[in-house]
Amino acid sequence: MSDALKHECGIAHIRLLKPLEYYKKKYGTAFYGVNKMYLMMEKQHNRGQDGAGFASIKLDTTPGERYISRVRSIAQQPIQDIFAQINERINKEMTAHPEYKDDVELQKKNIPYIGEVLLGHVRYGTFGKNSVESVHPFLRQNNWMHRNLIVAGNFNMTNVNELFNNLVDIGQHPKEKADTITVMEKIGHFLDDAVSKIYKDLKKEGYSKIECSPLIAERLKLSKILKRAAKNWDGGYAMAGLLGHGDSFVLRDPAGIRPAYYYKDDEVVVVASERPVIQTVFNVAFDDVKELDPGHAIITKKSGEIRIKKILEPLERKACSFERIYFSRGSDAEIYEERKELGRLLMPKVLEAIDNDTQNTVFSFIPNTAETSFFGMIDTVEEHLNEKKTKSILAGNGKLSAERVTEILSERPRIEKIAIKDVKLRTFITEDSSRDDLVAHVYDVTYGVIKPTDNLVIIDDSIVRGTTLKKSIIKMMDRLRPKKIIVVSSAPQIRYPDCYGIDMANLESLVAFRAALELLKDNNQYHIVEEVYQKCLKQVNLKDKNVVNYVKEIYDNFSDEQISDKIAELLSDESVNAEVKIIFQPVKNLHKACPKNLGDWYFTGDYPTNGGNRVVNRAFINFYEGNKERAY
Repeated sequence: MSDALKHECGIAHIRLLKPLEYYKKKYGTAFYGVNKMYLMMEKQHNRGQDGAGFASIKLDTTPGERYISRVRSIAQQPIQDIFAQINERINKEMTAHPEYKDDVELQKKNIPYIGEVLLGHVRYGTFGKNSVESVHPFLRQNNWMHRNLIVAGNFNMTNVNELFNNLVDIGQHPKEKADTITVMEKIGHFLDDAVSKIYKDLKKEGYSKIECSPLIAERLKLSKILKRAAKNWDGGYAMAGLLGHGDSFVLRDPAGIRPAYYYKDDEVVVVASERPVIQTVFNVAFDDVKELDPGHAIITKKSGEIRIKKILEPLERKACSFERIYFSRGSDAEIYEERKELGRLLMPKVLEAIDNDTQNTVFSFIPNTAETSFFGMIDTVEEHLNEKKTKSILAGNGKLSAERVTEILSERPRIEKIAIKDVKLRTFITEDSSRDDLVAHVYDVTYGVIKPTDNLVIIDDSIVRGTTLKKSIIKMMDRLRPKKIIVVSSAPQIRYPDCYGIDMANLESLVAFRAALELLKDNNQYHIVEEVYQKCLKQVNLKDKNVVNYVKEIYDNFSDEQISDKIAELLSDESVNAEVKIIFQPVKNLHKACPKNLGDWYFTGDYPTNGGNRVVNRAFINFYEGNKERAY
């Protein structure tokens, strides 16, 4: 993506169902789970490179033995840093105690990180918060084993203020308002309540205090705790948690906004944010990895019993379409085909823009994630050329010379690697005039393949802010002196902020919104901005379910093409000689290509939860008042 977006996180959970001796015997190491966790986190590093964390729990330890281990990092390569620390500690213990080498019992007792229940997390730091204290997993400690809670998630709550106030109302004093802390304390409150109640019941039944502990683990109903804790959550989430005694869960939001996949056999239970991660790391087939249904949790008891439980009533499924367009790894079989289809569906508009002149058009993509959509686009160009060749040959009525037939058949799409990102380049000057010149060189271009009579078609995953296009890509493309530059977005116009995990928190940074404002000015309709502001103000104190997205009115008077043309105007200036055109994917085509991921609120303003309308309402008020605060 030319406009780098920071994204929601990646989670990885492994529960070993056999004793550690089993893995030592079968796979040669009792650190089987730790090794697999490293691979799962590395395979999801695309989901977060600013921080990573790992936690493990040992089952059935004796009092006084450490049974929870956790390590977190915000180093430049946080996953490698975490596992380097783990490896160093393991090697240190093994070197100091050679007797541990083939004794799994001694390894488990004395070496940290080895355990049967494991949780990993990768994240991007958003809104300037990237201290190690912000890195998951979070830990809520207690001397009661059952009350220890470890939480990590891929989520964003739109109603964190309401959830915070709920905790205050029940007498808690949370140390901060962050949604991770708020969510963990909410679960922790009902966990404490459940453990206390079971303990009192057991005492009434005549059990001694020491006899109660294993019985609490048996009787604890995680599904009931999650139902109570998640009752008022509004947001997109895949929430993972471990309890100190060994129960674990992963819960997905009712609209299925955030992804979660699982695999289970008689050795392991595995959950991750992406299907191919599990397929690759555990060498299992596509059909063996299941998607966790919205509103459901996969719960593994300490005993190893696995249950899929409905926690919240599912809403209309609105799985995030950005997962398919950009964020998830394209190695997933379904995602690969969907991205190719996104490219195919754009081609009719592209052919129209170049007047079907494929001979004088060079096709390329902006590395790297747009490459698959580019393949789909080229498939369609080749189909178009095959039809053209067939017509030309048939029109010859069998009288064409061999040379002419060869000439007709030799026409191919002109494919070139035009944009090459210089990943080493860093902007070290903050002064705008100097900085812009440096930013313009983030991409290198390939010279000598474009003629002055050529169109240049470049496909990108999406255009969000347009900054990199304006300051770098279009200017660099123009140096090649093409007749026309056509930038194609495999995603529709991004018109509204996200509030479920992707770092798009305000309106004014979105180039589609800026284009609509310019069109309002051009057409003497800017009074609509004031009217929308007043409508938003009147909704400030309404309940979320009653809030309407009036920001849609900013776009209502203009067609998609008018907004696209204005975006093209905004992203090119007088220094650009070529004609610039921007083509966006229509929303209906997005749905056609990605039928299982219909979450399109950033394009349509149709938010899947009540909190979304409140967020866009606040984002518009913030824009109008010049307030730079986040809207949620």
